[in-house]
Amino acid sequence: MESLPLNLINEEIFSRLDLQTLLTVSCVSKTLKSSIKSQLLPFKSSLELPSSLLPDADTLSRIITQCTNFNSLALNCQRLHESCLTRFLTRQLRQLSLSRCSLFTYQIFISIGQNCPFLRVLMLELTDQGLPDILSINIGYMLRRCIYLESLCIKIRGTKIDVNAFQSVELFLPKTVKILKLKSLMEGNAVSIVKMLAAVGTFSCAPVSPTSYSCALQSLSLVLNVISDQLLMTITSSLPLLVELDLEDRPSKEPSHHVDLTNNGLQSLGSCHHLTGLSLIRSRKKHPGSFKRINDMGMFLLSESCKDLQSLRLFGFSKVSDAGFASLLHSCQKLQKFEVRNALLLSDLAFHNLNGTASALVEVRLLSCSLITSETVKTLHNCRTLELLDLCGCKSIADSCMGSILHLQKLTYLNLSGADITDAGLSILSQGSFRIWYLSLRGCKRITDKGISSLLHADGTIVQTLAALDAGCMPGLSDNGIITIVTAGKEITELCIRNCFNMTDSSIHALATKRNYGNGNKPLQQLDIYNCSRRSVDLLSILRKPFFSGLHWLGIGLTWPASYCKERPWLTMCFDGCEMGCHDGWKFHSPSV
Repeated sequence: MESLPLNLINEEIFSRLDLQTLLTVSCVSKTLKSSIKSQLLPFKSSLELPSSLLPDADTLSRIITQCTNFNSLALNCQRLHESCLTRFLTRQLRQLSLSRCSLFTYQIFISIGQNCPFLRVLMLELTDQGLPDILSINIGYMLRRCIYLESLCIKIRGTKIDVNAFQSVELFLPKTVKILKLKSLMEGNAVSIVKMLAAVGTFSCAPVSPTSYSCALQSLSLVLNVISDQLLMTITSSLPLLVELDLEDRPSKEPSHHVDLTNNGLQSLGSCHHLTGLSLIRSRKKHPGSFKRINDMGMFLLSESCKDLQSLRLFGFSKVSDAGFASLLHSCQKLQKFEVRNALLLSDLAFHNLNGTASALVEVRLLSCSLITSETVKTLHNCRTLELLDLCGCKSIADSCMGSILHLQKLTYLNLSGADITDAGLSILSQGSFRIWYLSLRGCKRITDKGISSLLHADGTIVQTLAALDAGCMPGLSDNGIITIVTAGKEITELCIRNCFNMTDSSIHALATKRNYGNGNKPLQQLDIYNCSRRSVDLLSILRKPFFSGLHWLGIGLTWPASYCKERPWLTMCFDGCEMGCHDGWKFHSPSV
């Protein structure tokens, strides 16, 4: 490297690498380190650390002080206090994205308002502090000073919904905002905010296109206590240029008829002539929620009035049958993403005669739809553009459709959790020429070590591309299967084997030394071994170097008692049974230092 010209290194090598890779390769040689430090970092305009990288205060300070000209900052703040970040909030910032701010207070809004007056994009993910009035006051202070905002996303995780929490958004939201995402607020508060948006975006003539007016909101995402007809009708009548609408509610009890979503509310969506993305989700604590006042007629009205939809997510429509869902699939010819969850009446008939009408489909998710069988997959085999197929919880998916999956040449993501497939089905799947990077077999009780071996030892391309594998809750998986994954799955960096009771210390040692098996084996970056109880190995000894090189997330829980490893300051250990990376419950976790 020392013999290469600096301009060649900077222009042809560094320009193609992200920040995490640059920081990694800087350790290779003095020339690289010097060039990155003096020639690249000072001129980098965007500082976006991947969400898997959790910097502490010292590391963040070293990185940011070298990047003096950045105007875009994106961080996972799980290990950071706001005091170590506020000094880096400057007038030159245009985009700011701070996720998992579990140690931050509502004072961060004041700091942003004082130091970042020219901010265009803001995303903040905080935890509830039980002070809705203070939250509203601080947000109002920020909005009165950040008058050029175009995209605003504020998520208060775990909050008890209060009518005062986002009251200042209604009063001080800049008219420049085109994208608005709020979590969580009351339905009445949301109605007031939408009416306010309509007031600042009044038009003197009929709108022509979403880009014709800079003051018109184009994307709205809200998490509420309830989605009602009044809310949806207010949105559709007030925001005619809306392109994307994402509504999710979490009612504490069954909504009454007067404050619930009905067919009339769905019909009003016809007023949004530019709508291309629609998501309507109902979820209730401890059991699935449902829009019980919407039936097939509501879907017929929606399919006739919103034919230009490209993305559609519908969770909890338990009263809609095949006829309603089929009308959407046949009418929305531009549909690329179709996701349905907990549709109790959805069966294979909805996908009958789909040839030609779903040629644009790229993603299909049918989650916990118990009547879906292998016949649906056989119908989808003509969707040559399909890249993602998620059939999680569809228990009637069997080996008979594996041959149809082989026709999906662009498939990269496949979820068969809970399916009734066997080792023979995996043998068929292994013959595919697609480039699958994610595969979930969780809860497939008829798969054994033999099936894993046939999947990873075949001549297909899956063994060359598979980076994430979920093999949790599989009673047929033992040490032999784990060792096969370690030795043959050389590209696998994310592995879930939670609730696999036949795994012993032999598997732990094999996983810890995955990189040592040759053939370019990549080390594990994320590993979930929650509730794998047959072990006696000491946790702290197995986490010491050189074991588990590269590991930055470990899910253990009932496997080991809570403890931390000082030798791995970048390692997050989860003892609470969260899914990979703690996407749920992140606010409860502490770093391993």
